Amino acid sequence: MAKSKKETVNKKNDKQEGNKRSWKMTKPQKFVLGCLLVLFSIALLVAFISFYVNGQWQNDQSVINQLGDRAEVAENWLGKFGAYLADLIIYRGFGLASFIFVRLFFLTGMFLALELSTQKLKNTWFWDIFAIIIVSVLFGFFATSAPELGGTIGYELNLFLQDYIGKTGTLLTLIFGLIVYLIFKIKLSPEKIQSYFDSTKKEFKSELDTLKPAVNQPESAYNLEEFAIKEDIESDPEIDDIHIKTVDTQFELNKEALKPTISHSSEIELNPILKPITPKQELPLVSPDEAFVIEKAEEEDIIEENLASRLVADFGLFDPTLDLSNYKFPTIDLLKEYSTGGITINQEELEENKNKIVDTLRNYKIEIAQIKATVGPSVTLYEIVPEAGIRISKIKSLEDDIALSLSALGIRIIAPIPGKGTIGIEVPNKNPTMVSMKSVIGAAKFQEAEMELPIALGKTISNETFVVDLAKMPHLLMAGATGQGKSVGLNAVLTSLLYKKHPAEVKFVLVDPKKVELTLFNKIERHYLAKLPDTEDAIITDNAKVVNTLNSLCVEMDNRYSLLKDAMVRNIKEYNEKFKSRKLNPEAGHRFLPYIVLVVDEFADLIMTAGKEVEIPIARLAQLARAIGIHLIIATQRPSVNVITGLIKANFPARIAFRVTSKIDSRTILDTQGADQLIGRGDLLYTNGNDVVRVQCAFIDTPEVEKITDFIGGQKAYATAYLLPEFIGEETGINLDIDISERDSLFREAAEIIVNAQQGSASLLQRKLKLGYNRAGRLIDQLEAAGIVGPFEGSKARSVNILDLNALDQFFNNEQN
Repeated sequence: MAKSKKETVNKKNDKQEGNKRSWKMTKPQKFVLGCLLVLFSIALLVAFISFYVNGQWQNDQSVINQLGDRAEVAENWLGKFGAYLADLIIYRGFGLASFIFVRLFFLTGMFLALELSTQKLKNTWFWDIFAIIIVSVLFGFFATSAPELGGTIGYELNLFLQDYIGKTGTLLTLIFGLIVYLIFKIKLSPEKIQSYFDSTKKEFKSELDTLKPAVNQPESAYNLEEFAIKEDIESDPEIDDIHIKTVDTQFELNKEALKPTISHSSEIELNPILKPITPKQELPLVSPDEAFVIEKAEEEDIIEENLASRLVADFGLFDPTLDLSNYKFPTIDLLKEYSTGGITINQEELEENKNKIVDTLRNYKIEIAQIKATVGPSVTLYEIVPEAGIRISKIKSLEDDIALSLSALGIRIIAPIPGKGTIGIEVPNKNPTMVSMKSVIGAAKFQEAEMELPIALGKTISNETFVVDLAKMPHLLMAGATGQGKSVGLNAVLTSLLYKKHPAEVKFVLVDPKKVELTLFNKIERHYLAKLPDTEDAIITDNAKVVNTLNSLCVEMDNRYSLLKDAMVRNIKEYNEKFKSRKLNPEAGHRFLPYIVLVVDEFADLIMTAGKEVEIPIARLAQLARAIGIHLIIATQRPSVNVITGLIKANFPARIAFRVTSKIDSRTILDTQGADQLIGRGDLLYTNGNDVVRVQCAFIDTPEVEKITDFIGGQKAYATAYLLPEFIGEETGINLDIDISERDSLFREAAEIIVNAQQGSASLLQRKLKLGYNRAGRLIDQLEAAGIVGPFEGSKARSVNILDLNALDQFFNNEQN
């Protein structure tokens, strides 16, 4: 039995040894594999170099996608295989750091072919892969616009790190990785650095010693001094056992130099020769009483180069979009195309309308010399030139008669057309064409517009895209009856700015009393919206909060004017250009100022609920905020004089009127009639104090807005929305009879801080407890109700009624009892 067990154990050991031997590579196998890896590394090098030389990352993409198609020819020196390898390892991998793989495969092949120890090879693989990752992420951090340098892995790792630790943390992590590589791989240590500087210091000293000038004093003087010292020592009997050591010098005694140079007394010149005094040495003036030295102050260095221009040369212009450098603007494909063939011209309808207009005017003995038709999306303009002697007022009075003969919804006569010697008759088309937002946004007039805040409203009668600049309006008043297109017009305005401006350049303050029109823009809160601190929703739907927001904008306006005053500029454009040129110091409070656009969807409701509290800040912003980049867009469906007051109208020169029901409403909005003759569905009149232009507003539906906001909201955003300054009213109106059970959870801690500091202020609680102003203000009110702090005293801090913590503890004990 024992023998059988031993035999089975021996058989198992033999099997294990046989398996190990079968996995062990023979010498020829190692040599072949090593040669294969060396050749593969050379092939990688050829493919990688060709990738960058031929620009394969752009030219060979179609070849990579169709490897099975033999008709496709790759520009890579290694053919399709090389193109695929380079795309896989460089573009989709580690970028320029992939060249380290060439070294790794070459060294591995050489180690196998020469049968060297693989222990060192394992260390090389570890540190080279570590270097590949660090270098790839470095290129992904600094060269975001060149994906072929950092590769997909480096770019994605860089974004992953930035999402969690930010740009600064990512840069510090990369620097730490480089330090680790230098210490463990290159064996860099502080001792080596110190020894390097010591060696360079010694070399520098030795070079200085060799370059020292020869001493002016002759060698004989040294020898004479040495002889005199020797003679004194020998003559002194008290000095014993002193060994005189002579100093060997490199000077030799020149006896010829010691001989007298004048051989005869006649050669002596009694006239002294004055040596010129060098300007560098100044002789001190010595008075009989005391000696003093007059020193000349050194002149200061003059820097001819401007500091701001030097900063720009070193770092470039300041880029406000750097925080969201990877932000992508929404694409035009997100918008829907409603009309495919453009405007359809119905020749029969044009001829019929022309004949009816001519016949109607002839019935009233008005002859026409010329007539021309311009077809628009929803309205056709007929321009007529009457015969000489015809009064324009006579034609204008026939407006209703022409409308009757044409059986049209509304006829508008422009007599005369400004800038032309013609009279215009606008007749609605029987089959109007819808103007899509896509056709307006994609127009070259909008895409190439060099405006600060371009807005594409729609298309004019001549089918031209109508683009205006909100920064030059500078405020916009929109009014019209219910259901005539105001909300769609607001969406068109906001969409235009989203397609043109970066989140760092413009911010929106949205007021929506109806609570349903602007809710889709909540998705872009951290990109484009501005709000008050300690508020949940950026879109304001509560009329009570609108007053605080408007007053906060007034505070922001005053702060911006202070910055403009310090920068000595007149408007926000000059200020931002000066800040980008690095001529303003951020440590002095200067910052890049984005444009702020206040949008109020239903102004009449605010006037009804708040009245003067809303009208005064609106009028103040309209009067002053143009120069500092705050612009207002106000929409209302009730254009009456108690809503659109004279104070507001005076500061809103740019106005848009949709269809209204009466001429009085049209005059209230535009100061002229015409809005009552519009046909609705986005048909509008625009005026900026001069001419009145008829425009068919571009249509954008709710799903389109949702797609745009989803596209923007899905990208990397700022940490919070743009915070407006906190507004503190003169009278808080808070009831100070606060129940003990309703006190804040931090009430006791706040009381201890106030008693310790003997100063009652909300800002102190904000700093110590890291709270927002609203909560800190509530705590101060509760402390006042409890009697711990005194009442509000203007700019002074509140008085504290409790002297120390012991008295505070006694106060709380009494309250509990």
